[in-house]
Amino acid sequence: MAHDNEKEIDTRNEEEKAIDAWLPITSNRNAKWWYSTFHNVTAMVGAGVLSLPYAMSEMGWGPGVIVMLMSWAITFYTIWQMVEMHEMVPGKRFDRYHELGQHAFGEKLGLWVVVPQQIVVDVSSCIIYMVTGGKSLKKFHETVCHDCQPIKLTYFIIIFSSVHFVLSHLPNFNSISFVSLAAAVMSLTYSTVAWATSLGRGIEGRVVSYELRGEKTSDNVFMFLSALGDVAFAYAGHNVVLEIQATIPSTPEKPSKGPMWKGVWVAYIIVAICYLPVAFLGYWAFGNQVEDNILLSLEKPMWLVAAANMFVVVHVIGSYQVFAMPMFDMIETYAVKSIKLKPSTFLRFTVRTTYVALTLFVGMTIPFFGGLMGFFGGFALAPTSYYLPCIIWLIIVKPKRFGFSWWMNWFCIIVGVLLTVLSPIGGMWTLIKQAKNYRFYQ
Repeated sequence: MAHDNEKEIDTRNEEEKAIDAWLPITSNRNAKWWYSTFHNVTAMVGAGVLSLPYAMSEMGWGPGVIVMLMSWAITFYTIWQMVEMHEMVPGKRFDRYHELGQHAFGEKLGLWVVVPQQIVVDVSSCIIYMVTGGKSLKKFHETVCHDCQPIKLTYFIIIFSSVHFVLSHLPNFNSISFVSLAAAVMSLTYSTVAWATSLGRGIEGRVVSYELRGEKTSDNVFMFLSALGDVAFAYAGHNVVLEIQATIPSTPEKPSKGPMWKGVWVAYIIVAICYLPVAFLGYWAFGNQVEDNILLSLEKPMWLVAAANMFVVVHVIGSYQVFAMPMFDMIETYAVKSIKLKPSTFLRFTVRTTYVALTLFVGMTIPFFGGLMGFFGGFALAPTSYYLPCIIWLIIVKPKRFGFSWWMNWFCIIVGVLLTVLSPIGGMWTLIKQAKNYRFYQ
């Protein structure tokens, strides 16, 4: 299908080859299969897992369990589609999401369909990781130093951002592999800390309530919609799948989808291990009193809570870098191919420093963790992970009408569209509510 022993024909001129060798996504294709594992884990497991117990408290046991399991299954199916479509055209690799979109929808329409969504996903994720990193640093400081003078959250966000002004200048995905590996290990570690500590608190026999959080029915409706956005954010890592696969070597005899799929399998097993125990045990232990970041609900043992928050900091450093790299590639591609600027260290330094500074500024301005995830999860991340791959699959593969694949894709599309339409309403409601209660001296 994608490979019939046809050799890839390189029609690029020397200038185009030099540009591709400079751009982040196409500069290095020597990645191993396990690179895709920890890049995908880093992209998916992050800020989202910490909000899952809170999302459960907004949905209740029945709907919560169904939404969690259904989201895992749907996104596992759509990531398989992405991996398969990377080399569906003989002799060509779709190295970027928008390139696949252009093949499906046409050169111009494909850009307009994919690029705006991809920009919103990458930028919003980076902003949320800025806030998450700052909050975790603040929690660490408060845990280890009870008598210290309180420090504003904005200062902790600035401290967290400082590392990105350095790491963002690493040239490509393979160069941040060590950061991504550390982040993936940390995700397993702090997720285990979160569910194990929650289990310990639950065994203590504390009286908890599993009633929905809202005082009014309307509140519960908005909270449920916001929770859908939280779950969508947690499971949405498809925005960088093709870019990750682009770093894996490929030949007609050994296409990249083999090692990529192996890495995705392992990654999704790790995702299940991280997500489900945290969501279910966190809600079981704290009920409707759980915080929108589960680590904020944990108070004892203090040393373990402090360590877990630092694990989160390390992980979201990696997550920021994984989501920022496609943005760096997109901006640098536009600069050298459209504006015709010369590829240079100065251009890369300017682009990346400016990007980090802008995400820092927005994160400091709107540090409302829960509302941000509920809004962006549905508005931006659900389309690129839940149903856009299905639409592209229907256009390119053209499965048999009313066959299993046809029905499966339409089911995912309907679920994804509902998430996209409904969850931003709840996310915006939560964002406004948190903004009213937020005190900027915190």
